[in-house]
Amino acid sequence: MKITKIIIGLLIFGNLFVACNNNEKADGYGNFEATEITVSAENNGKLMQFNVEEGQILKKGDFVGFIDTIPLSLNRDQLLASKAIVYSKSGSVLSQKNVLNAQLKSAMVNKNRIENLIRENAGTQKQFDDINGEINVIQKQIKSVESQNSPVIDELESIDVQLKQVEDLLQKSNILNPVNGTVLTKYAEVNELTSFGRPLYKIADLSTMELRVYVSETQLSNIKIGQEVTVKIDAGDAMKNFKGIITWVASEAEFTPKIIQTKEERINLVYAVKIDVKNDGSLKIGMPAEMFLSPILSEEK
Repeated sequence: MKITKIIIGLLIFGNLFVACNNNEKADGYGNFEATEITVSAENNGKLMQFNVEEGQILKKGDFVGFIDTIPLSLNRDQLLASKAIVYSKSGSVLSQKNVLNAQLKSAMVNKNRIENLIRENAGTQKQFDDINGEINVIQKQIKSVESQNSPVIDELESIDVQLKQVEDLLQKSNILNPVNGTVLTKYAEVNELTSFGRPLYKIADLSTMELRVYVSETQLSNIKIGQEVTVKIDAGDAMKNFKGIITWVASEAEFTPKIIQTKEERINLVYAVKIDVKNDGSLKIGMPAEMFLSPILSEEK
């Protein structure tokens, strides 16, 4: 009989202990967040290919589609043809400049040779003056040719700039995923007309979620960056535990947000804290959670 009473007493004590643990007050309350990136079109045109679906996991640099490039290709061909025409008109002038540059190079070599002869007392000042005069004449001829050809050179440079702009737009017509993550929302479909800056899809890295909680001033002394804490979410009738790492603590206080449900009065000032939590697939953006400053003592969920 005594043994039976002892067993019953132990069971009652155990239930009370569990109930106390289940009713343990959290040190912080908040919601999960993730850095969401909206990928937009960088060119105008028809969306010819778009391999994106909501829930799809993409890697950084993945090719997901392209915008019609035919008008840009035609524009590039037209610019190349214009450049060839302009270059043919200035061909004789440019060839003359090349000849003068070759003569100038030869004259500079002769000048160096004469300077060496003078140092060895084998050359004369007249030779040195003559070669300097020849160099000056060639340089003036080059400037004259350049002035004659200046409008043509300016036109060629303008065409080159336009070609670079077209090449840049051609590259931007290819849609490359910018970060690793999961597609949250898809805004466009194949064959739709798109324009520069129009959103195509939204993506976020959900492998590690960020929990933003709020704590009171009295708790700050127990919180530091890099500290391991316990994060709990609702899982049916029980709570599911996750290990979290504090990555940021606000330097300024703010009023308790309305979305945070705590037992403290809302007029109290609180500090925001960010906690990184590895996602096993059960954590979602906006999901509420509780933070306990004590780390997980076991792997039990």
